[in-house]
Amino acid sequence: MNPFSLSICMPAYNEDANLPGMIADVVAIMQPRFADFEIVVTNDGSKDRTGEVLRELALHYPQLKPVDHVVNQGYGAAVFTALSNASKEVIFFTDSDRQFKLEEVDRLTPHLAEADLVVGYRSPRRDPPVRVLFGHGWSALVTLLFGYTARDIDCAFKLLRRETFQRVAPHIQSRGATFSAEWLVLSKRAGYRIAETPVSHLPRTAGSQTGARPDVIKRAFRELWQFRRRLWQEGSGQAAPAGQE
Repeated sequence: MNPFSLSICMPAYNEDANLPGMIADVVAIMQPRFADFEIVVTNDGSKDRTGEVLRELALHYPQLKPVDHVVNQGYGAAVFTALSNASKEVIFFTDSDRQFKLEEVDRLTPHLAEADLVVGYRSPRRDPPVRVLFGHGWSALVTLLFGYTARDIDCAFKLLRRETFQRVAPHIQSRGATFSAEWLVLSKRAGYRIAETPVSHLPRTAGSQTGARPDVIKRAFRELWQFRRRLWQEGSGQAAPAGQE
């Protein structure tokens, strides 16, 4: 049993088919590992029954705390809302699409002794080839523009102390697919220690992905360029140093 309390935070957009199994998995897997945990899920203006399903599930699982966006705001906005509503000591961030083995949180927890933020990398990534290609290219571009942060920047399997996110959150402006890149870059610049570990990745069995949509890609590049320009304009581009306001 881990000694700290845990917030499991997830975004959800049109995931009504995945959520019943996902929430059941989270409770079954986390209960033996954490005496105190909560599940925070952002319904990002879904067009299916995601919101209704979450409310129904909350009646059966008291640990579940649904948060709603009235309209779709984007992946990063949904993640930001979930993380911002976390109340426990440590945050575990993942997706609601059931593409990860939740028990592999055990691979991340030991690294908290030496790091403030633990980032998984998909080994191997089980997505369609075009998404894998985009993912590698995106991580390479972020590294080129900002320096190395992690090998799989957008991997939705991260563990961190809540205060680590709280201190960089006011500086994060991206609300689309650039969110994870900005989050990691600012965390590193703030002096937080980042550890990495491989995690399993599974093919999606229900729902649909939005990351390869042209509008999502266009927004991601626009936000990335705006972030790069902002750091240039700010000079050092430093967020609040670790341990300071």
